[in-house]
Amino acid sequence: MQILKRETQIDFAAKMKFAAILSLAVIITGIISLIYHGGPRLGIEFSGGTVAQIRFQEAAATDQVRSALDKGGFENSDVQQIGATTSNEFLVRIDVAPSDLRGMQDRIEGAMEAAFGAGKYEIRRMEAIGPKVGRDMTRKGIWALTLSLIAILVYVSIRFEFSYALGGIVALFHDVLITVGVFSLLGKEFTLQIVAALLTIIGYSINDTIVIFDRVRENLKKGSKRNLRDIINLSVNQTLSRTILTSLTVFFVLLALYALGGPVIHDFAFALLIGTVAGVYSTVFIASPLVLAWESLVSRRRRRK
Repeated sequence: MQILKRETQIDFAAKMKFAAILSLAVIITGIISLIYHGGPRLGIEFSGGTVAQIRFQEAAATDQVRSALDKGGFENSDVQQIGATTSNEFLVRIDVAPSDLRGMQDRIEGAMEAAFGAGKYEIRRMEAIGPKVGRDMTRKGIWALTLSLIAILVYVSIRFEFSYALGGIVALFHDVLITVGVFSLLGKEFTLQIVAALLTIIGYSINDTIVIFDRVRENLKKGSKRNLRDIINLSVNQTLSRTILTSLTVFFVLLALYALGGPVIHDFAFALLIGTVAGVYSTVFIASPLVLAWESLVSRRRRRK
């Protein structure tokens, strides 16, 4: 199936500088946000503590819930409304991991009952993770992302050349940094689900990139008299219909999960949405043009010698 009836002739390589400036602007904005907030807003899996998910029968405000917790002895607790505004559902995070989870729940129930009345709320979920477990999960999450990037670098270097591997890895870093930056800007939690989403984004993005790299290699083997710039433009245009079709299919599925999947997978689907858009953009405007830039740099150095 083809979306584009005719093969396009867009000069993607010519837009490399503009794409690089745009990407740097977005990434730097995300990094500034991370520095301002003291790093990503880590979920309970990484930082340790207690999380309670509370749903109210009537409309409630975030300040009301926070005030009730303060009066119940849970000062400086983090309260965030989740789902639709009409769902009246909140996620409460307390920076304490109790030895008695049931006792903690009783204290939270007492605070809610004093502020909203008996039977006006429901604690749907309670979780507690100690700081030691949180540090262990943080280390494993970092290792998972690092090893996956190293494995992809080695694989693409063996299958193609180093310049292709460099372009692919830079594109993957681009996608991860943009997703993490957007989460920081929006104040969303960085949880194990988001680590899983980042690994999924890495796999999706490199697959799309390799499709274009394969086409570049096929066109090079044909012995065309075109230079590398023209071959890269040709290859991207030849695979553009496939890229659009695949990306739109994935995007609409993720959009359905984001809108209808509920609060449990809301952030996971949102991360994949951001990563998918960033992945398509980086595949077309970052990975392939970077291969061209690297090869041009190597050629100039060889001529000087």
